[in-house]
Amino acid sequence: MTMTSTVLQRPIQAKSERHHQSGANAKASKSASSTRSRSTMAWSNEKLRFSCIDNIGLKQLWKLIALDTSAPSKQRSAMMLDVEQQQQQQQQSNNNNERIPYENCDNLADYLSLQRAAQAHRNHIQSQAPAQMSLLKFLAINALELSAPATPHLLQHQQTQTQAKPQGWMQLSGHPESIVPTSTGIVRKRISGFEDSEVHAYRLICQEPQTAQIVPAYFGMQEIQAQHYIELQDLLAGFRDPCVMDIKMGSRTFLESEVSNATLRPDLYQKMIAVDAGAPTPAEHEARAITKLRYMTFRESLSSSHSKGFRIEALRLRGRPPVKDLKTCRSSEQIVQTIEQFLAARRSVQKELLKRLKHMRLVIEQSSFFARHEIVGSSIFIVYDDERVGVWLIDFAKCRELPPQVRVDHRSAWTPGNREEGLLRGMDELIRSFEEVYARCGSHRSCLKI
Repeated sequence: MTMTSTVLQRPIQAKSERHHQSGANAKASKSASSTRSRSTMAWSNEKLRFSCIDNIGLKQLWKLIALDTSAPSKQRSAMMLDVEQQQQQQQQSNNNNERIPYENCDNLADYLSLQRAAQAHRNHIQSQAPAQMSLLKFLAINALELSAPATPHLLQHQQTQTQAKPQGWMQLSGHPESIVPTSTGIVRKRISGFEDSEVHAYRLICQEPQTAQIVPAYFGMQEIQAQHYIELQDLLAGFRDPCVMDIKMGSRTFLESEVSNATLRPDLYQKMIAVDAGAPTPAEHEARAITKLRYMTFRESLSSSHSKGFRIEALRLRGRPPVKDLKTCRSSEQIVQTIEQFLAARRSVQKELLKRLKHMRLVIEQSSFFARHEIVGSSIFIVYDDERVGVWLIDFAKCRELPPQVRVDHRSAWTPGNREEGLLRGMDELIRSFEEVYARCGSHRSCLKI
């Protein structure tokens, strides 16, 4: 094992002090110096340790900060008191600078402008604080970097930290228990096993450099407490209070194998009439039962999936909780208005999103992976804040390799057996909707009120 470390040295005694040392004390001084040197390198209960455990691969322990015990106890107490006072002042500053509620703003543009002004004010206050480099901060900068196996106690601590969701984490759609965020910029997604179709998809995508750029980074698989996970890039990492949108792609979001059973089901008939009592045909009313295919196509028709090839699943605006009841947003005007609210008339964001969506479409059209696979139920994940914009294609749980004799263009209409799902058709319609928003914003430079 290779270890690199940084050790703080004590100040060298002044010459005037050394001149007063007698020759008789030279040997004793050398012995004491050796003892102090050993005590400096030895671990003790008084040392303050901070650790970050990465339980991936060799489970390396990196960044361990030790507070030198050679400093006098009074000096250490004063240092710690200064740190506590600074933390209290910072907490008080945070409490005095709460976010501006949307209710005080006419639209998203006004809100974002006020937020930027408030943040600039906070930065100005912080810049006026005296620049102090405490021993604790100095040690943090000069952290020891070790390569060592994690102890069972540290692994248990890491698993406890993993269960707590990081600050700012959100999940717009899907089963909440299927995604496990960590504090290391990685999310773990539950899978059925090492032969899961999503594992197969990411392994193949990683072989195409251009295609790998439009999906989350893939870090491999983990088995934790008899559960299997894939480890993916946390797409929210690095963003501050972002706006987020989840868009389900395709005109068909179910696999053909899911609707192959032609059995008439009374439970699905009851679900249909609970939504729309006039939806069943006279024959279906008489049978009081429908097939799963009939129910699934009926459900798709309630949203824009059938007509547009995509639907807005959920979104989150800055400072607000996620909105998840958007599946019935299906007309062209409803979709454009929703996108307008999401983008808040920010021309730079609109332009960048259009650029990335068009690039994603081109990559899909040229990709060997997409030419050989049926892509069902995937989503486009959009996130932006004041500084960054991100767009990814996510969720390949229902990705299936096509038989050798089957070819798809991802735009043709689906009929049972042809395996078309409308991914690129949805991309075309989505880009058209974003272009409409961009054109409107350029013509009247306004934003819809919320």
